[in-house]
Amino acid sequence: MVRVTALYPAPLPFLKGHGTENDFVIVPDPANEIELPAWAVARICDRRAGVGGDGLLHVVKSAAHPEARAMAGEAEWFMDYRNADGSIAEMCGNGVRVFARYLQRAGHAAAGELAVATRGGVKRVHLAKDGDVTISMGRARLPEEGVTVAVGGHRWPTRNVNMGNPHAVAFVDDLDHAGDLRSAPAYTPSSVYPDGVNVEFVADRGERHVAMRVHERGSGETRSCGTGACAVAVAAARRDGLDPAVTGAPVTYTVDLPGGRLLITELPDGEIEMTGPAVIIAEGSLDPALLTPPQ
Repeated sequence: MVRVTALYPAPLPFLKGHGTENDFVIVPDPANEIELPAWAVARICDRRAGVGGDGLLHVVKSAAHPEARAMAGEAEWFMDYRNADGSIAEMCGNGVRVFARYLQRAGHAAAGELAVATRGGVKRVHLAKDGDVTISMGRARLPEEGVTVAVGGHRWPTRNVNMGNPHAVAFVDDLDHAGDLRSAPAYTPSSVYPDGVNVEFVADRGERHVAMRVHERGSGETRSCGTGACAVAVAAARRDGLDPAVTGAPVTYTVDLPGGRLLITELPDGEIEMTGPAVIIAEGSLDPALLTPPQ
């Protein structure tokens, strides 16, 4: 495996993309030859000294990655996702849309149906030739134990929703009450989420229409979070007394985020579909000097 250091034999190719302004650095590496330690990812994602991004999408063939080989029969490509601080995450819904758009741009996938392997399982994607991307995000799990989130003088109970990664959803009267989300909001008891949690603050905007802000663990406040939007839609549906598994009818919520709008549909079988934009905005190469190991 090639180590990404100042001795890397050539500038490292990358692309930049975003889904509802949740932005990512994309590093193509089909054979899984590039090692990306946490410090390197953090430098690349730094918004002042690096390219800048909410996370990094390491594009690897499933058969070439030890965490994805078991999924290679279902999905040729694995999204090895990293948070902006270099930590590894199970899933990123906006990231999958951008990942799929990259595969289309690179000629690895055509418009239509596509499967992408993630640490949260295989995700089914529908790629429009131009326009929005729809992802089957899997089923939500609703653990009973929740936490109380506190910001300033405000405290809210939360709904525990797991979309392959953990979410704590709080319904608030005013999104400004969430305060500065660059740092993780305090919550108790901490034992519910020993590895940290994504925290969503949600306000109603109309019938089956909500707005949200989110602190993503390892990244701070982001302009959008796909798994978070799914978690919010499920939590809102249950709060509103709606459960497609009971009624037999799908339920769709419009979710407004700082970076744009997503449509989230929960089907009677529990599958959740997310539809939204994904664009590639830049392509270039990283100077090896950026990737000199820290002393």
